[in-house]
Amino acid sequence: MTTATSRPRPGVYNLPNQLTASHFRLALVLVWLIGVDQWIACIVVFALAAVTDWLDGYFARKQGLVSTLGRNLDPLVDKVLVCGAYIFLLPIPGAGLTAWIVTVVVARELIITGLRSFMENRGATFGADWLGKIKMGLQCGALFAIFVALQSAVQQVESQPLWNTIRDLFIWSMLAATALSGLQYLWRAAMLLKNDPDL
Repeated sequence: MTTATSRPRPGVYNLPNQLTASHFRLALVLVWLIGVDQWIACIVVFALAAVTDWLDGYFARKQGLVSTLGRNLDPLVDKVLVCGAYIFLLPIPGAGLTAWIVTVVVARELIITGLRSFMENRGATFGADWLGKIKMGLQCGALFAIFVALQSAVQQVESQPLWNTIRDLFIWSMLAATALSGLQYLWRAAMLLKNDPDL
């Protein structure tokens, strides 16, 4: 008689989780670099963080190493990176940020993270959708544009006004996508709770 064997659960210290840990360390390096005004280094470290973020998802899917820890830790580290960068950039002249813009970004991430945890603990599927992915892309694009604009201001290059314009366009686009995606998540949660009161 043959017995079905269940697939072993991936260990905690697998490659995707190690990449997520590297992503977290890069986030800490990034905020330190922002604090010492090293904009070229910020661009390089942020690019490395984006690559490690993509690689951990790629290997998790390719090697069948998707785990509960990884699924929850990866977006949390993304939020540490993005929110930390925006908070540390806030007092820097030329970053193009104001307190209310950063508050919208951080508040959205905290509220939706808590809401997602609540919904998934109750058995509802509440992953990222297309608008959430656009939001993340624009948040990252805005950070790149801010770093380049700050570096162009240091070097006083002729393209500085152009980079300031690109920076502002990214910031306002990111802000709109952040607010809209947050409202969309709240709407989805409200509909799920309305249609299934047992959640």
